[in-house]
Parts: sequence; structure tokens; C-alpha cells
Amino acid sequence: MSRVQLVSSPQGPSDAALVVAARAGEQWAREAIYRRYSGLAFGMVYRLLGRDHEIDDLVQECFAQALANLHRLDDPQALGAWLGSLIVRTTHKMLRRRAVATRLGLRKPMDPLDADRVVSPNAPADVQAELRAIYRIIENLPTRARIALVLRRVEGMSQEEVAEAMGVSLSTAKRLLADGEERLREALRDPPPRSTP
Repeated sequence: MSRVQLVSSPQGPSDAALVVAARAGEQWAREAIYRRYSGLAFGMVYRLLGRDHEIDDLVQECFAQALANLHRLDDPQALGAWLGSLIVRTTHKMLRRRAVATRLGLRKPMDPLDADRVVSPNAPADVQAELRAIYRIIENLPTRARIALVLRRVEGMSQEEVAEAMGVSLSTAKRLLADGEERLREALRDPPPRSTP
């Protein structure tokens, strides 16, 4: 099973039952899908974006797209995996739009990400260092390399799962990951200077 699948609660109707009911126009089923997956969706979007001021809008957009397109879901039991892939693609589009608007001068560059807001203080020191390095470099990565690196290093997906989630070939995913990994190695070799109080 792909790790991109957002894991649902074992209580209540199955994902397949919710999808069938939602397709039939049952409002309760649509609400149940949102309740089941919204927390996990917010977490994934936060880790991909690294920003919190647009997360609510992006998650709402993802669920609106998902609910409007449930008829396209071939396997209703695969709702979590399908929703995870939709989140990845929608986040990628947002990051691409931001990059274009910034290059055109229509949007000012974002402030650097505060890694301490993303990295758990309870994580082992080596994991904290790696996550800080990842979040230090992602703002300067091309959007697809950024998403691939976060899916691999933060979400813990395999290369095959990254390719599936991003809707790209395995060779493209490997290339994107190689680019991100090389930049990550450079960041880990050259950590930023520590500021003194």
C-alpha cells in the first residue's frame, strides 16, 4: 500500500461506503470524508508548503476538487491514496504560481521558513539537523524537486511512491530526487552560522 495514502480511522463506514454515498449526493458522507481526512491533509500540506497563511485555503480547494471529482475515482477504497496525490498536485500548482508571480514582480519573495515551527523538538538530534537542512534549502529548489524531496525525506515515501504521488515517471522522480538530494548534501556540509544572543 502506498504511503501517500492518508490513513483513516477504523471506526465508521469504510472509505468505499463513504465514496458511494457521497457520489449519490449524501451530504453526511461528504462531511464524513472531510472529517476523516482533514487533519491528515492539513499536516501534509503544511509539510509541503512550510507556510501556514495559505494552508486553510489550499486544503479547502483540495477537498472541493476531490468531492467534485469522486466519479473519477476508480477504486473507492483507495480514497486516501487518491486524496494524497490530489494534495500533492494541488500544492505543486500553488508553488508554481507563486514562483511565476515572484519572478514577474507581482508577488514579493517569501520570508525564509522558520524550521523550528516544522521540526519537532522531540526528534533525535540527527533528524532535527536533517529536517532543518531540508527546510533551509526548499525555498530555493524548483517546485517539483522541492515536493519530491519533502515526500521522500519528510513523508518517508519510496521513490516509486514519490513518482505515483506526483504523477510522474519513476525516472523523472529519481532525477528530481537526485537534484534535491545533492542540494541537501551541500546544505548539510555547510550549515548556516549560528547566531549568538
